[in-house]
Amino acid sequence: MGMTMTQKILAAHAGLPSVEAGQLIEADLDLVLGNDITSPVAIHEMDKFKKQEVFDKDKIALVMDHFIPNKDIKSAEHCKCVREFACKNEITNYFDVGEMGIEHALLPEKGLTVAGDVIIGADSHTCTYGALGAFSTGVGSTDMAAGMVTGKAWFKVPSAIKFNLVGKPAKWVSGKDVILHIIGLIGVDGALYKSMEFVGEGIKYLSMDDRFTIANMAIEAGGKNGIFPVDDLTVAYMKEHSKRPYKVYEADEDAVYEQEYTIDLSTLKSTVAFPHLPENTRSIDEITEDVVIDQSVIGSCTNGRIEDLRCAAEILKGRKVKKGVRCIVIPATQQIYLQAMREGLLEIFIEAGAVVSTPTCGPCLGGYMGILAEGERCISTTNRNFVGRMGHVKSEVYLANPAVAAASAVTGKISAPAELGL
Repeated sequence: MGMTMTQKILAAHAGLPSVEAGQLIEADLDLVLGNDITSPVAIHEMDKFKKQEVFDKDKIALVMDHFIPNKDIKSAEHCKCVREFACKNEITNYFDVGEMGIEHALLPEKGLTVAGDVIIGADSHTCTYGALGAFSTGVGSTDMAAGMVTGKAWFKVPSAIKFNLVGKPAKWVSGKDVILHIIGLIGVDGALYKSMEFVGEGIKYLSMDDRFTIANMAIEAGGKNGIFPVDDLTVAYMKEHSKRPYKVYEADEDAVYEQEYTIDLSTLKSTVAFPHLPENTRSIDEITEDVVIDQSVIGSCTNGRIEDLRCAAEILKGRKVKKGVRCIVIPATQQIYLQAMREGLLEIFIEAGAVVSTPTCGPCLGGYMGILAEGERCISTTNRNFVGRMGHVKSEVYLANPAVAAASAVTGKISAPAELGL
């Protein structure tokens, strides 16, 4: 019986010739990730272990990104805890104010994730790195603690769903629309503990930023991970960003998939997830009523990369954010911030009446930098729109791509770029 791409990576890291779905294994880890919310819990768990030294100071990444710069005393204490731990253990990849970024954009940019890796992170969107052909998945802080000490983690080998992507997407349709369409198709539990494996000739039309977005939201369909095959674009990205060796794994021709879907990218339209689940999707032309918004957020680990900012700037250039709408733009890393500044994008945002923030997860999880009051609506390029996700339990979050988020900021209601003559 053949293996999927994910199963091959797990077998290699478990030292086994083969694995099959449902099998319990222990695998070696290439990277263990934590942030300013989850790392303190893991560190306190380590206090209970007999051995408290980390297994490899080069294979742990601690990224302060959720409440950075610190928003209050509690978040400051959390960061102090991680900072002291990183110093004590001489953690190579510790990222704080001034050099940090949103973790799932920062690690690929820093070259810490490459094809063939097994990566765990105490953050559910760790599945992002599947865009590079790695197996990466979110875990709890206790598993993070064990991983930091042992360099290993146990897994139940996931079964897989194949998504065959064909066709070329239209302008203003991006990776965000692809994954929202898929989640709308299969539901938020449609890939529960399964590997979402993306294949097909349509992948060549998806940029690395598109692929990061799609893999990032695999968890929103319940997926254990999302993963893309390694092609020339992947290799070029890794060569640009990383000095680490990588290994390419390919699914066997007789690999077993529980389900298969074919998605024609050429037929997709900009897609919006209505409250309060990512599966509650409508294409932009299915929205017949005026959905008036109070806020637009363009950023996050899902859509805060340079292509996302360029897309938003193309729409906002020469236009103004509608009076009464708050438009918040958050570059995902310092490098992206700098590049956006050099390209003149920040000037476009500010002249349009938006604000530009230092990299942070802040508003995505209702932390800070964009909390919603009762009854307010936000269109956001983030990844979750659960009840109370961005603030008050009676607020609403609508998920969309950067083009729709920017156009909506101009019109004051959920809108396609076409409504601006674009």
